[in-house]
Amino acid sequence: MPVNHNFQYLDELKEQLNSLRNLQSDKVAQAFDIEYTYESNKIEGNTLTLQETALVVEKGLTIGGKSLNEHLEAINHTFAIGYIKDIAKNNEAISERVLLDIHKLILQSIDNNNAGRYRSVQVLISGARHVPPQPYLVQKEMESLFIWYIENKGTMHPVLLAAEMHERLVTIHPFIDGNGRTARLLMNLILLQNGFPIAILKGDAENRITYYTALETAQTSGDKVPFINFIAQNIQDTMQRIISVIQ
Repeated sequence: MPVNHNFQYLDELKEQLNSLRNLQSDKVAQAFDIEYTYESNKIEGNTLTLQETALVVEKGLTIGGKSLNEHLEAINHTFAIGYIKDIAKNNEAISERVLLDIHKLILQSIDNNNAGRYRSVQVLISGARHVPPQPYLVQKEMESLFIWYIENKGTMHPVLLAAEMHERLVTIHPFIDGNGRTARLLMNLILLQNGFPIAILKGDAENRITYYTALETAQTSGDKVPFINFIAQNIQDTMQRIISVIQ
């Protein structure tokens, strides 16, 4: 599979970041976390601005004219980031249980019946050609996904592994709602465990189209290269921004 991205350069950026770690303030980390929450929710159609997201998360304020769910999405996503950071810090194994916990945090108080549970109905993704597996196949597909993860985590480059898990999870589409956010959190948990920072995928129209098009190419033709390159580029961009902010 000819992925044209230079993983070696990403490793070099990671080394550079590690050497600057003790210079990175909590304020910088917090700003990036809020931006990640804002962008990830924006991909899914949340209309809170970056500033509004910060007010909701940091000050506990409610924004007039915005739905309760939009507020909850910002708060829940912040908790989920804290959760994956704890898992990474304690070097806990990534398992189905961890994934279900991430999803539970994402849908908490928004849809308690489905939070942390695989779907029991068939779903269609609007505007996509890919049809996710039937509900009775989801559990088996998820078991296979984690078997694949365990078999490859020791040998595959972490960026490739994180991108693959992201794509494979979204393709199974195991949840009624919250698949995208959960897949991005899973990807970022893998990156964190391997010494990379959280990668922020942008939620603007252009990036969203690139993201979904690359995903659909992987799902319908089996060609994962555009998606992997897209993820790698986003990881690179995020790391370069963090380095320039610290310096």
